[in-house]
Amino acid sequence: MSFLQQLKRQAQALQTQQGVQQQGAEENTVATEVACRHVWNYFGELSRQLNVIQPAATHLGLDKRSMWPGMHMTGFRFDARKKMLRDKEVFDYLALGWQLLPRTGDVQRGRVSVNFPPDLERVEKRLAAGHVAHERIEQRHPESNALLALVFDYEMAARAGVIVTADHDAAQLHFRLACVSGMEIVQVSLAATAVTGTTLDELARLIVGEPSRFLAPA
Repeated sequence: MSFLQQLKRQAQALQTQQGVQQQGAEENTVATEVACRHVWNYFGELSRQLNVIQPAATHLGLDKRSMWPGMHMTGFRFDARKKMLRDKEVFDYLALGWQLLPRTGDVQRGRVSVNFPPDLERVEKRLAAGHVAHERIEQRHPESNALLALVFDYEMAARAGVIVTADHDAAQLHFRLACVSGMEIVQVSLAATAVTGTTLDELARLIVGEPSRFLAPA
């Protein structure tokens, strides 16, 4: 076999490999787009219904000593963005967001004091998860000026939401849940083929505070 023939075989093998990879990428893209359309249809309808129901919100508070008063979910909004991938327009992400506000009356103010790193980290994470408007105040010793504690003066209102980011190459959807089952951020990745109406029903149950298997291990 001549050297030219060797190069020809090498090129043919490479073309075959690239063809298989391209076919796999296209199949993953199709599966991901199908899953995104499921989310698109479901979130669109879910936002309309929950804006009417305005479910009660539970498990809200920066610490166990200062739980928030009765809150509810309102102002549900759904949005989606697309991008170009391999000369095709595909979903980039889909987002469902809402507000957590008092069931009755105006927004109240709260105050929490922390002086140990674990408590400080927990409070800051909860403030960030709910985009809670707040002021951070340093309490210092009047004589030594030593830092005694950090005080957070905040509004008892927050924002919650679910952002679903599409990973077409891996055929996965990444779910980022903020203040859905408490004042925290939870992230879950699912295979595109696993995102069905049943899966989204479990997510909806989680959002409204009903027993749900959405976060249960597979």
